[in-house]
Amino acid sequence: MTVIASETTEPATVPGTEQTPEQTPCLVIDVDVARDQYGRIAEAFAEAHIHYAVKANPELPLLRALVAAGCRFDVASRAEIDLCLAAGASPDDLSYGHPIKKTEDIAYAYAVGVRIFAFDSAGELDKIVTHAPGSSVLCRVLASSDGARWPLSRKFGCVPEMAVDLMKVAAARGLDPAGIAFHVGSQQLHPDRWEPSIATVAQIFRQLRSSGIALRILNAGGGFPVSYRTPVAPISAYADAIHAAVRRHFGPDAPALMIEPGRYVAAPAGVLHAQVVLVAKKSYDDEPRWVYLDVGRFGGLAETEEEAIQYELSTTRGGPVGPVILAGPTCDSVDILYQHAPYDLPLDLAAGEVIRILGTGAYTATYSSVGFNGLPPLRTIVR
Repeated sequence: MTVIASETTEPATVPGTEQTPEQTPCLVIDVDVARDQYGRIAEAFAEAHIHYAVKANPELPLLRALVAAGCRFDVASRAEIDLCLAAGASPDDLSYGHPIKKTEDIAYAYAVGVRIFAFDSAGELDKIVTHAPGSSVLCRVLASSDGARWPLSRKFGCVPEMAVDLMKVAAARGLDPAGIAFHVGSQQLHPDRWEPSIATVAQIFRQLRSSGIALRILNAGGGFPVSYRTPVAPISAYADAIHAAVRRHFGPDAPALMIEPGRYVAAPAGVLHAQVVLVAKKSYDDEPRWVYLDVGRFGGLAETEEEAIQYELSTTRGGPVGPVILAGPTCDSVDILYQHAPYDLPLDLAAGEVIRILGTGAYTATYSSVGFNGLPPLRTIVR
């Protein structure tokens, strides 16, 4: 088997590569790998409240395994709430972390017992006051995504001075001002990127304490990375950096720590099996071959936009390899996965053969389109 990468994912074995599903494309999820990943991050953040970000991969068997392991959950919709409850989670273990919610979804979450809600604006706070009275709230502040392979823009979060004012309003209107949240971007490669936001949050805590409001939760979000084509620091390095920053900026008054891993838990558990549709050249002088797969950006590989996430590939062929441009099957010209990142595949690769895309357990099937070009959503098998 040829593996087209320099490093492997964190688990010692690669799940889903033992046999190929009859029909491609197909995502194969190994629940045991996800459970092991949760165990690693739970050990590294031994005293933190760990809320798995369900949007990364919401497969019910995976959620059930995490419930059994003692995990809590970060949900972003009514459907994710229902999935977690169906998996056996208690509503007390759910945090409705999306700061943009419909009023009816807030009311639904409250009715089934969810009592933690995030917000980042006065309008969202109004909705929570009305439809989830007395709930605990986390105000999300802006954070830099420098160093993240999948940055988060200014869409979420508010400036610190606004967060202070909003938490005062929350307390005055009968909510429980529980804490402050931030997110430093997904696949964050630098453990020290959490510290600037932790320093900002500590200042917010102090300002509110002087006004008689004692916050108690620091939600450091997600962003914990996994190894794709290149290695990343172990999760212990991220835990050590975050704990040290909390000690530096909070001193003996450290709040409860909350984190929201998604990619870290789910990504290494998945292998996407794809078939080669065509191998072609655009001219006689081209060195790179174009390799078209039966899955692309619209089939679940959205994170290949700007080649941000560079997945590791494997084939069953050995022998010499050469450069390729990888593209998806649709008639949209943006459906190109990699044309700048250097990928090599066997020179004798042919249509009909299977390529395995490793580390695809997170943010793939949930990104798959419903039927662009008549192609069905990405099928998932859970083992």
